Amino acid sequence: MLVPDFSPFQLSEARYIAYGVMSGALLLPRWRSVAGRIPVKGWGGLFCLGVIGNIAYYVLVGAAVRLTGIATTAITTGFLPVLIAVFGMREPGALQARTLWPSLLLMIIGITLTGMAAFGHAAGGTSDWVHRAEGMACAAAGQGSWTGFAILNARWMRRLPDVGAGEWGLATGVATGLLGLAGLPFAGFGSGMHATSCWLGFIGVSTGVAVIASVLGGTFWNACSRRLPMTLSGQMAVGETLFALLYGCLWSDHGLSGVQIVAVILLIGSVAISAVAHRHL
Repeated sequence: MLVPDFSPFQLSEARYIAYGVMSGALLLPRWRSVAGRIPVKGWGGLFCLGVIGNIAYYVLVGAAVRLTGIATTAITTGFLPVLIAVFGMREPGALQARTLWPSLLLMIIGITLTGMAAFGHAAGGTSDWVHRAEGMACAAAGQGSWTGFAILNARWMRRLPDVGAGEWGLATGVATGLLGLAGLPFAGFGSGMHATSCWLGFIGVSTGVAVIASVLGGTFWNACSRRLPMTLSGQMAVGETLFALLYGCLWSDHGLSGVQIVAVILLIGSVAISAVAHRHL
């Protein structure tokens, strides 16, 4: 929303090339040590994670924001904690459905109600409905992409206990940055004319998101995934939905609707119930 003159793919390219450069610079002093602890298959896993959890997810969510807005995208991707928890039930230390269903039910109800409200407030024109449907489809595809990332990422970290959460995140950044460089010729940066101010804003936003969401956020997420069972760490992804709603309200300068407030309460309540259910693990 801050840089509407650039496409989601261009934003993805700039963000992840910046992520790769920063990760490489931070990893350089201990490169031999870290690289020696990651097997060849591990690097293949890193490139896979870079595609599904970074580039594909960011392109899909960026497209969803453009088509249907921040709030609706945030609510749609709010199903991430549910999906990760459900698919994570087969992972070590996970709770089973009979214990988690109250938490998951609250989350599903909250997200469904808000999704219905978003469509209910849509204008009656066919074009608007088509854009919203396309946006929600992109957000849903992004959910699938990031769910796969969360599960595969946790599995790889369990296989490589000698690689720290921060080191794994930086190695993911290096792999993602190389993927970004490979896609650069297809980004279409030379096809449009932009003012200097637009380019400065674009570089600033891309770099800021790379630092805050990729370097710092990735490190925190890896630490969470290493310390908690998947059925609980997955539900921590609800923070993405809550903060996206907060940032969306700040950007659009208006508060949440009544239905969205109910949804937020249900989302927070569902995670609290899940945390209580995991207290004996």
